[in-house]
Amino acid sequence: MNKVLVSICIAGTALAMSSCRSVEKAMPLSSINGEWNIIEVNGSKVTPGESRTLPFITFDTATGRVSGNSGCNRMMGSFDVNAKPGSLSLGAMAGTKIMCPDMTTERNVLGALAQVKGYKKAGKDKMYLCNASNRPVVVLEKKEANVKLSVLNGEWKIKEVNGEAIPSGMEKQPFIAFDVKKKTIHGNAGCNLINGGFETSTSNAKSISFPGVASTMMACPDMDIETSFFKVLEDTKSFIIKNDKLTLKDSNNVIAVFKAQKETPKEE
Repeated sequence: MNKVLVSICIAGTALAMSSCRSVEKAMPLSSINGEWNIIEVNGSKVTPGESRTLPFITFDTATGRVSGNSGCNRMMGSFDVNAKPGSLSLGAMAGTKIMCPDMTTERNVLGALAQVKGYKKAGKDKMYLCNASNRPVVVLEKKEANVKLSVLNGEWKIKEVNGEAIPSGMEKQPFIAFDVKKKTIHGNAGCNLINGGFETSTSNAKSISFPGVASTMMACPDMDIETSFFKVLEDTKSFIIKNDKLTLKDSNNVIAVFKAQKETPKEE
């Protein structure tokens, strides 16, 4: 039994150690250019901090400059743009000196980055940063392009909550309306009126939350949809907009889908 366990451990270690090895041609340095979220360090998933954002790193392959946020402080450094494809050495990173309540993520990120000796593509929009033993010590995920918040402006009618369609014949159809300039929302949850604000993050273009939403206090015969609506606002962490459809997500899953409401043309 012990031999079997040892064999499994050795096999697992060998698999991890070979993850950065490849018979494929090394990716050009330009493939790491741009902004990347740091989603895994030494095999452990990175969880967003108090600001609900992930640490990130930005490579400028034209200048050889690297910058980002290690979890608390800003970091900056350089790398050799003339290194052979697949090779990358970051060396010692400089940074600001702010003290945060929990510095564990920052210590782990900086410690892993100091070990980096190469990079390798790890599937769509992901990249491994590898140590001298060709073991991935950091997993990066390409940051999505910045989204102009102005696309949120206007009224959105809710169509689905947790995969279930909202009835179309309700007396008060639930909706949410954004005023991006004022950072406020208003709407109807199915029975009561809602008012409040929303927050976004400069380091995560898709981040959004709705703290402190207030409502009127009327009682209606069926409050199930309204209860679900408020739960959506409480749990929302990010959004996606595509083809006049607004999707709200919690940490992992889609929790609500809205449809943009077009203004009805006024009759002449």
